[in-house]
Amino acid sequence: MKKISKHLISLAIISLLVLPIFVIPASAQTAANFGIENVQSGLGGALAEGDPREMIGRIINVALGFLGVIAVVIILMGGFKWMTAGGNEDKVAESKKLLGAGVIGLAIVLAAWSIATFVINSIYNATSGTAV
Repeated sequence: MKKISKHLISLAIISLLVLPIFVIPASAQTAANFGIENVQSGLGGALAEGDPREMIGRIINVALGFLGVIAVVIILMGGFKWMTAGGNEDKVAESKKLLGAGVIGLAIVLAAWSIATFVINSIYNATSGTAV
């Protein structure tokens, strides 16, 4: 029974993190701007417009942003487990492992973001001839 509840909690957390991806923002419409051209708003429209180099950069930023959120959630879970351990050394050791894994994951995500930003800017500058 405990494994089922842990899996359900994990599924709920993952679904809360993933479902907002599919939400398209709504705004007030008037008769003048209620056309088919306004359908390309939200994530699909942002990815469909512009330079492919910029589109790839946006995709990488979004992916690394979600990974950063997951790392922060792991850190929070480790802190919560430590606070609710009640002096049980096994639970404290498990929570320390979660905290360490979350901090290492966050460091890796930040390093990956900085490397990706540098590479994308270098490619953009080399192919366009202008600095961003």
